[in-house]
Amino acid sequence: MDNETKLKQLIAEAAKAIGIDIKPEEVVIDHSKDASHGDYSTNVAMRYAKALHKAPRDIANELSAELTKLDDSLIEKIEIAGPGFINFFLKHASLTSLIKKILEEGKNYGKGAQKPTKINVEFVSANPTGDLHLGHTRCAVVGDDICRLYEKAGYQVTREYYLNDCGNQIEHLGHSLRGRYHELFGEGLQLDEDDYHGEDLIQIAKSIKEEFGDKYLVDNQESHDFFIAYGIEKEFGKIKKDMADFGVRFDVLSKESDIRKGGAIEKTLEELKPFTYVQEGATFLKTSDFLDDKDRPVIKKDGCYTYFAPDIAYHYNKMSRGFDLLVDVLGSDHHGYIGRMKSALMMKGYSEKALEAEFVQVVRVYKDGVEVKMSKRTGKAITHRELVEEVGKDAVRYFFAERAASAHLDFNYNLATEQSSTNPVYYAQYAHARCASILELGKDFALDETASLLKEESEMSILKHLNDFPSMIESAAASRSPNKVAAYIHKLAELFHEFYSKCRVIDKENVALTASRLALIKSCKIVLENALDLLGVSAPDKM
Repeated sequence: MDNETKLKQLIAEAAKAIGIDIKPEEVVIDHSKDASHGDYSTNVAMRYAKALHKAPRDIANELSAELTKLDDSLIEKIEIAGPGFINFFLKHASLTSLIKKILEEGKNYGKGAQKPTKINVEFVSANPTGDLHLGHTRCAVVGDDICRLYEKAGYQVTREYYLNDCGNQIEHLGHSLRGRYHELFGEGLQLDEDDYHGEDLIQIAKSIKEEFGDKYLVDNQESHDFFIAYGIEKEFGKIKKDMADFGVRFDVLSKESDIRKGGAIEKTLEELKPFTYVQEGATFLKTSDFLDDKDRPVIKKDGCYTYFAPDIAYHYNKMSRGFDLLVDVLGSDHHGYIGRMKSALMMKGYSEKALEAEFVQVVRVYKDGVEVKMSKRTGKAITHRELVEEVGKDAVRYFFAERAASAHLDFNYNLATEQSSTNPVYYAQYAHARCASILELGKDFALDETASLLKEESEMSILKHLNDFPSMIESAAASRSPNKVAAYIHKLAELFHEFYSKCRVIDKENVALTASRLALIKSCKIVLENALDLLGVSAPDKM
């Protein structure tokens, strides 16, 4: 348990003794900006002054008295400051003892206790109709990083991809591929406005011609089905490769076609009959009785299902697999979707909280100060693959994770490729590489796991930040905020670079201090690597 968590528990226990009912996770702890004001501070006394009808400083003094009864291993001294802030000075050993823990746990440092909660995270789920665009890239980063955080925090996680291999967009894929195939035999290109015009289909059509010759020039059901199946296979094959190259994996692939042919939709609609009605020939679901702003059609006038019907069946399928929570990572244009889907789940008796969503905002790319316009169907868009190849996986993943998913992302192409401290991913990786370099230089020194000689302010700042790593993971996982990890990494790199500029590490005249500082640096290296891994970013030993 990290010091911040211990301190919150102690404060909550002391508060209970004087009549304040507060949970440890509700206690607000801040890092003191000035070392003379201690290591941590809390405003609990001021928050509850009105409820207790007491002056904040009086409450602070009562809490201080209770805290001194509870602990003698963590807190060195308590001071009351200002209107009622409580400042905590921690014992030196409570910070330096962390080094041994980090060195022993290594890659497992920061991992939370195993939790019984099973979580399904569905993300990317791009239609197999063309190359991935940068919206998909951001969904991939956010979804994968959320999964990494959940796993590190101790949850049971399943990564899922839902393949939309039915419907109008798939018909357009088959028609577009057929058009390109016929074009290769000298026929005029006939594509509808809603068909796909990307150059990738030209390459797929060429592979069909090379493999099958003119076998599918005759337009019949066989050729219709062939173009669709072949197109899906090739397009989804590219998606799988792009994701694998990007460090993103999926545990489960679910197909809409399997949902449709398995009778799940018919069974689902039968179960939902008490919540349906027919209006002007279409069947509607009474989602407005729950969380939706209006009722939604599930069967059209012509008897065909709307896209909502198979999606409901799919979400029922996911819940039937024993998950406690479903998380859908969606584009920002899907805000209305989640309310209707929550409503459909509630109709079957599931909790409103069984489904949550992360909405990912759009990405704009700037190069040389000018926005690079993107257009998915013209073939002139910057694709996921192109950006990763030009900028590199690490830079794309770090930059896309650095900003909250709910905020627009302006990707600075020039900064992402710059090898300087202004590039945040370079800055972080360079800190790790510098740690590795120093450890190599000091390989003949034994490490002092007690780190007993660390006392400089820059050393204490690093120790406190390393100590916060487990609680940061819990917080970032709970809020599904990979950007908190990026902020943590940047701060640790900053603290390390500051320490290195102020403190001499390898000193043959002071072997004992060298041993303590090398142990600190190895701890920094471990935590930097663990944190970067949460974002799917590498931690190089050399740069």
